[in-house]
Amino acid sequence: MTEWLKRKKPKWSGKPMAAEITITMEGAENLQQALRRLDDAMQHNIQENLERWAVEVHEYAKILAPARTGRLRSSIYSKASGWTVEVGASAEYAAYVEFGTRYMQAKPFLRPAIEEHLPVLETLILEAFDKAHMKAGLP
Repeated sequence: MTEWLKRKKPKWSGKPMAAEITITMEGAENLQQALRRLDDAMQHNIQENLERWAVEVHEYAKILAPARTGRLRSSIYSKASGWTVEVGASAEYAAYVEFGTRYMQAKPFLRPAIEEHLPVLETLILEAFDKAHMKAGLP
């Protein structure tokens, strides 16, 4: 008989059989550092591009907003923080103008401004990724 057949077979313990595998990857630390640099650069570039986009939408919304007194136009604002952009109007009647009422037809100014600039947003995000990719030194 061969050697392995002579050994006693282990008794079933009722526990599932498991195997442990260890994988060693060369250059993993370099990759992690590059990904951290990519994340930092991406955050910075996205923030910069979103702020620029928000200002463009803000300015276009001002052009589209009806201006009897100019109060609605002057209440339009934009702010960007991280990956979030907010464009709105602080005038208490802005929603009535944007969406209309039962007695007043809507005169949208925010939604069309945002929709008009959505293709630009996609381009700006791709540009930010490309810049970050280069800064991080990734191939």
